[in-house]
Amino acid sequence: MVKNINIKTRSRNEFVDITAELQALIDEAGIESGMCCIYVPHTTAGVTINEGADPSVVKDIQVALSKLVPHSANYLHTEGNSDAHIKSTLAGSSQTVIIDGGKLLLGTWQSVFFCEFDGPRHRRATVKIVSD
Repeated sequence: MVKNINIKTRSRNEFVDITAELQALIDEAGIESGMCCIYVPHTTAGVTINEGADPSVVKDIQVALSKLVPHSANYLHTEGNSDAHIKSTLAGSSQTVIIDGGKLLLGTWQSVFFCEFDGPRHRRATVKIVSD
């Protein structure tokens, strides 16, 4: 089963928690055991798994990424979004999560985040759910 999650971001850098949407797709598919693959088909966005309980963690990640890869530097790419391309490379374009007992097998505090680095935009995450 392949489905898309549509995401509308509101700012240039934003992490959107898509965990509930992923779980809804698993529930819809009726999968008890398998894998959930999340792929982001954008060169200036990514997907990551990190703490979802405390929103300050996401803010800390965003601040650190902005310090590591500033918006303006001596980039050669002329569209003005080179930092977004670099950040998406650091975050990665895919994640795979085990499904067990019909649920994503995430740690207690973990959530799955769509990472926007060049918004606001209309985006998508493509999800493949595979049963054992």
